[in-house]
Amino acid sequence: MPALCPCGQDLPYAACCGPLHRGAATASTAEQLMRSRYAAFVMHDAPYLQQTWSLTTRPASIDFPPGREWTGLEIVGTTGGSLFHSEGTVEFRAHYTEAGNPGVQHENSTFTREAGHWVYVTAL
Repeated sequence: MPALCPCGQDLPYAACCGPLHRGAATASTAEQLMRSRYAAFVMHDAPYLQQTWSLTTRPASIDFPPGREWTGLEIVGTTGGSLFHSEGTVEFRAHYTEAGNPGVQHENSTFTREAGHWVYVTAL
């Protein structure tokens, strides 16, 4: 049985975030982009993270904290961000362990469309 996607959906990676990471598909909603970006952090896929970061806030490089292992994504809520919106927010909790200690990154992130594609802008 194929491994489930790290984004938390009950789908194999190849049928979930894999096509987005490969560039074979684009996110339809802000939440789908958020999930795919979480999976990209899990997999250390810096090119995908750069590509899906707004031109207005994109950093020059992506750093992955050494020893941090992402262990789960919890979507708390969303506003906007659907097929019919041009902006949206996704509040989430990304769980991890680092040096054997559990942690959580809690954000309410903003997303917008650039050239018709959803991109991450910033955390509120």
